[in-house]
Amino acid sequence: MILELVPAHLPVTHALATQLLRARPGPLGAAPGGASARTTDVTLTPDPNALPGGQVLQNLMNGLGAWALALSLVGLLIGAAAWALGSHGQNYQQTFVGRRAVLISGLAALLIGAGPAIVNFFFNAGQGVH
Repeated sequence: MILELVPAHLPVTHALATQLLRARPGPLGAAPGGASARTTDVTLTPDPNALPGGQVLQNLMNGLGAWALALSLVGLLIGAAAWALGSHGQNYQQTFVGRRAVLISGLAALLIGAGPAIVNFFFNAGQGVH
């Protein structure tokens, strides 16, 4: 603390405390005054071919995407059928459940299709932070 750096016979004023905080070295070898001493910068360049099995991972993602889209289509078809049957039979609960299934399946397909673009957007936004 600041009080440990000041001898007991000196009064601690705001100006003295500010000077002590500026002159005190920061954590982990940071330069005085809060400026960081940069020795090396870490970089990241994603490359699926940099490790063994990169192509296998790409094929796995493509296959999972296809299965997810197929399941989304099945959910959409079942939801549409439930919506139609509930509407025809004047069953509000079945109509609501069918409509919800159609909307959720459509949203799932949207997110599956936009997933790579969303991840790339946030990755590129993160690359812009300095």
